Amino acid sequence: MFKPEEMAKIEVISLGRYKDRVLTYLHEEGAVEVREVEVRLAQKDVPNEFYRKAASYSIGISRLVDFLRTHKKEGGGGLREFFFPPEKKKKTYRYRGIEQLIKDVETFLGKVEPEIKAVEGKLNATQTEMERIRAGIAILELLSVLNIEVEYLKSTDMLEIVVGTVDKDKHAPLLEDLKRTVGEKFVGISKELKDRYLVLFVFLRKDYEKANPVLAKHSLERLEIPEGKGTPEELAAEYRKKLREKEAELEKARKEAEWLSEQYYEDVLFYHELMENERDKATILSSLARTNMTFALTGWLPKEKVPDVVGGIRRITENKAYISIRDPEPGELDEIPIKLKNPKFIEPFEMLTEMFGVPKYNEFDPTPIMAFTYSFFFGFMLTDFMYGLIIGIVAALLIKGHKHLRDGTWKFANILLFSSFFTMLLGILFGSYFGNALDLAGIHVPRLLDTMKGALTVLEIALAIGLIHMFIGYTIGFMVKLRNGETKEALLEQLSWMLIIIAVVLFVISKDYPGLALPAKGLFGAGFVLFVLSELKNGGLAALLIISDFFGFVGNWLSYARLMALALATAGIAMVVNILVQMVWGIRIGAVQIGIVLGIPLFIGGQFFSTAINSLGAFVHSLRLHYVEFFGTFYSGEGRRFEPFRAKREISKLELEFEA
Repeated sequence: MFKPEEMAKIEVISLGRYKDRVLTYLHEEGAVEVREVEVRLAQKDVPNEFYRKAASYSIGISRLVDFLRTHKKEGGGGLREFFFPPEKKKKTYRYRGIEQLIKDVETFLGKVEPEIKAVEGKLNATQTEMERIRAGIAILELLSVLNIEVEYLKSTDMLEIVVGTVDKDKHAPLLEDLKRTVGEKFVGISKELKDRYLVLFVFLRKDYEKANPVLAKHSLERLEIPEGKGTPEELAAEYRKKLREKEAELEKARKEAEWLSEQYYEDVLFYHELMENERDKATILSSLARTNMTFALTGWLPKEKVPDVVGGIRRITENKAYISIRDPEPGELDEIPIKLKNPKFIEPFEMLTEMFGVPKYNEFDPTPIMAFTYSFFFGFMLTDFMYGLIIGIVAALLIKGHKHLRDGTWKFANILLFSSFFTMLLGILFGSYFGNALDLAGIHVPRLLDTMKGALTVLEIALAIGLIHMFIGYTIGFMVKLRNGETKEALLEQLSWMLIIIAVVLFVISKDYPGLALPAKGLFGAGFVLFVLSELKNGGLAALLIISDFFGFVGNWLSYARLMALALATAGIAMVVNILVQMVWGIRIGAVQIGIVLGIPLFIGGQFFSTAINSLGAFVHSLRLHYVEFFGTFYSGEGRRFEPFRAKREISKLELEFEA
């Protein structure tokens, strides 16, 4: 806690025949972040034909997955599944090497892929044909105004027949241009539609070459005459009959696709996950070095995992491996991956820290402090017992439902649950239960402070909290810099503000205890001198930056006024909802009191809206107070996050034959 997990560097050299075993073991173990080996006497490794096949099959199977998913009958869903997602069953595959896995995938695809492709082809062909028929029907409906046999609209050896549509404003110029170009040697029929003209032109073959550029100039949109005989209405009826037949064929093909999805979807998804993980393994090969007989890899892992990983590698290589484990060196501080280490109840808050950035290896992990202060700020901004209770119930349900997944939703729900306790506690202190709902109902509510009536006092409390929060940050920065040998920076950049904050506190207290005024002035002067000295390194800009940075500090401090502002907003919105309910509560129509019917949904909906909108504000602004005001005092977040070489398995599980 308060510092990242201790890491160690591992270097492994073993025989080439064990490479797939070692990679698979490390991939499933998920404990080592593999780094690129510096190659001098060897060469970079590359994927062999089996890994290349795995990458190819991964892409091919993903298409099968997409097709089957489209036609899969969905069950469940809704609110219940959101809170309680079902646990996915994992199917075990006994891994005997990449070569055997590829053979098994090829055997599976040889059986399944032709069936799926056949139905997919049938669906695509039927849909394409239906689109062609629909297009033909649409054209025939246009042609019905001409009342001419469809076969007479086709060109012949002597005549070129053109049917199309043209904009109204281009119709007359088109006819004039045609007359100027080919004279009277053409026949034209026009029918006015809504916003266009349907036109039919008959040209002699020898004149068509002259007429065609004119048609293009006036943007004539040609219609492709459907195949068939009879009037447009008669042919359209035949086409509609064909369309119904194709719709029946399409429905039959969809049933076949649904059956295939029911039969093969889970298996296809299973093999897709296997191939995706093999492709992931293939991408790491370029970080390895190899010779004709050996391979080498290097990486980082948590110290606590060293015995397990070393033992596993020795076991699967039959002890034919050179393994080097060493502690990080001072020059590697920027290269060491960071894995946060905190107690179980604080772990979910690591998500908030990682959203900003992880600390460097020699820096302080702010997660334990943030777990308390973030939750407290969230509660202070809501300050309503009932809002906290609603959030707590929702969070508890999400935690229970997502416990088996341990996903982002589970982590976020834990943060909300922790924050809801502070919301309820502060709601009791501020006497807020859906705002002033109990007061309006005639129930006396004890409270230490009224948010609306004592806004100035709440502001003073918020600013006092801000000073404490910032002082903690500067103190942490001071200790970290001292520990890392940065004494000058600790004194000038951290201690200066610590002294100024203490001086501000003493100035406030000196109103009641005048004897503290002199020490306050001394501390403020000492702190300000250190601050000025820290700015002198900026040369000619020092004077400007002294003013800018000092008022920047004041601005950061005043930013904590948002604690009061959001607490006031929460109380205000809740009060508005309660007043609206009070206004409609007494409405009657004759002897029927409909105010209750209107008031109850208005109260429930309004208060739930207030809970949601104010919770969003509290979430965002609590993060802001940490990311900008608090982290700005000591934390860079420029560390490199630990990203282990790890398999992604949701429905598959490998049983390693060489581990048995």
